[in-house]
Amino acid sequence: MVKAYVMVKVHTGEADRLRDEIEQIEGVERAHIVAGDVDIIAVANVDTPAAVKDIAATEIQGIDGVGSTQTYIAMD
Repeated sequence: MVKAYVMVKVHTGEADRLRDEIEQIEGVERAHIVAGDVDIIAVANVDTPAAVKDIAATEIQGIDGVGSTQTYIAMD
């Protein structure tokens, strides 16, 4: 399994709606609204690095209101 953390910056006022939409994506275990440089951190647990790319680059970035993402894959 591949565990990844996707940092998501969103447009003002969209965090609650986007967290709910992100949590509906297959492979996303959970998503949290956070304080700091990003607005949401999504935790994905999937079979391959390619599936992480699909979640971050296609699914999450394809949601209206998402500004940008940055993805980190766990190494342990």
